[in-house]
Order: sequence, then structure tokens, then C-alpha cells
Amino acid sequence: MSSTYAIGRHTGICAATGAVLAPGTPCVAALCEEPEGDGLVRRDYAIAAWDSGQRPPRLFSCWRTVVPEPDAPRRMLVDDQTLVDIFERLEGDERPQRLAFRFVLGLILLRKRLLRQVGRERRGDREAWLMLPRGAVEGERPVEVIDPRLGEDDIRTIGEQFSEILQTDL
Repeated sequence: MSSTYAIGRHTGICAATGAVLAPGTPCVAALCEEPEGDGLVRRDYAIAAWDSGQRPPRLFSCWRTVVPEPDAPRRMLVDDQTLVDIFERLEGDERPQRLAFRFVLGLILLRKRLLRQVGRERRGDREAWLMLPRGAVEGERPVEVIDPRLGEDDIRTIGEQFSEILQTDL
């Protein structure tokens, strides 16, 4: 699992036009499904290219951001709601790499207190963590997050890849 996602940082190049994206310029960051596998890859787009309809194939999620300065400290480029949206979009996807990605994202959302763990249940040979979103009403059904039984190295690697894609320290 340690090489499951090779999601890179901002490239500084528009994926549609090949134009350089200068620091401080607004752009769109997109997560795309890789055609040959279960992974996700980051692509960056100039606003003009994106607004003209140039979109990547197999688009999974996207957000508007600003091209970072080369020496600027890393900062969060994705808001909490975008993280929650990605987490929700992965629900029900049984591919092992997606289960691992969703599990680690769930851990991040727990750490950010956007989710809270309310229990665990066995699902055949697997375990599901039961979580509720912040502000859940009494009696709301918990979200199930399958524990893919990752090792600490796997969790660290996926967490580092999240940091790369989001350009922040998690």
C-alpha cells in the first residue's frame, strides 16, 4: 500500500495548455482518476482554460486556489468542506486503494474534529469504524469507514501524499 497514491504537488504548468502558471495566479486544482489504476492524480489548470471548458478526463474533484510562491510556507489550499466532499464521494467504493485513501481522510477529519468516532462493528472479515459528522442530530445514522488494516508506514505515506496534494502539514 505504501506506493498507492503518487499524487504530486502543484506543477506550475497548466495541464490543458502547457502554459506556465505564475506564482500568485488563480488556478484550478483537479483530482483525476488514473485510467490504468485505482489511484488519483493532481492536475492544475489556468482559470481561462478551465472556464473555457477544458476539463481532465475522469475528473473526481476540483477546487480553485492560487499558485503558491516557490519559497512560501505551505498552507492549506483546500477548505474543510472540500475534504468532507471528497470523503463522501469515496463512500461505497470498495477498491482497496480507495478504501485506504478514505480511511486516512477519515482520520484527518477526526483530527480536525469534523467527524467523531462513535463505535466499531465487524463486517465479515473487516471492521468498520462508525463516525458522525460534526453537528449530527440525535439518532442520525453513523457513516461507516472500513478499516483497511494499514500499517503505520502506510498511513504515514498516504498522509504525506495528502500533504503534497493539499500543500499543508497534516
